[in-house]
Amino acid sequence: MFSKAIEFIKNHIDFKFYGVTWIALLVGLSIIPMLLFLPQKYGYENGLIENTQMCVLFITLYLCLSSKINKKFFNFCALALSLIMIREVNCGRTLFFPIPQDSPLYSETHAYYSWRELPNAWIGKVVHGIYGTWMVIVGLIFLKKKIYVDLWSIIKNIKFPFWNIAFATFAMFMGAIAEKLTNNNYIFEEGFELLFYVSLLGIVWLYSRNKNFIA
Repeated sequence: MFSKAIEFIKNHIDFKFYGVTWIALLVGLSIIPMLLFLPQKYGYENGLIENTQMCVLFITLYLCLSSKINKKFFNFCALALSLIMIREVNCGRTLFFPIPQDSPLYSETHAYYSWRELPNAWIGKVVHGIYGTWMVIVGLIFLKKKIYVDLWSIIKNIKFPFWNIAFATFAMFMGAIAEKLTNNNYIFEEGFELLFYVSLLGIVWLYSRNKNFIA
């Protein structure tokens, strides 16, 4: 049993540190000085950290769309990324509906209207309906184009980049419990979200560009 486990690890898991792995590690380590020295405003909506996240997502989107291999799979990944990017801007709410600074509703941590606060509350229902429809379409494309076949082929034939996946999983876990741990420390939450996106970028880079991850 133990020998089989060792054999599985050797055949399916890559423990090497690549350039994109070091970048993810540096981002993870940078969360500590960010927590110590950055003002909370850098973690607010459309602040420095969120804007950096969007830059990382756009780079990841470019990597997917420009991949020379597994084009069908990476084109689908681009569609999935579009869902993440739309969510990052709250379906456009934090782009198009800022609260005027002379409004009694305005504060540093509440600088954008919620969908319920908009004069035309129906806008939120329409926007969420469109976003929900797009989610369903992306899901149907996954099934219709049999993306799961490509995904299984990658899982079966190519090793997992252990450290990038570990960083992404850790970042997802820390981001999920950020509110309970820190009483709404925005730097903490957004910092780990940035780590997740950088780790994801690294995974896409490896599977689309690195010879060790190309079947």
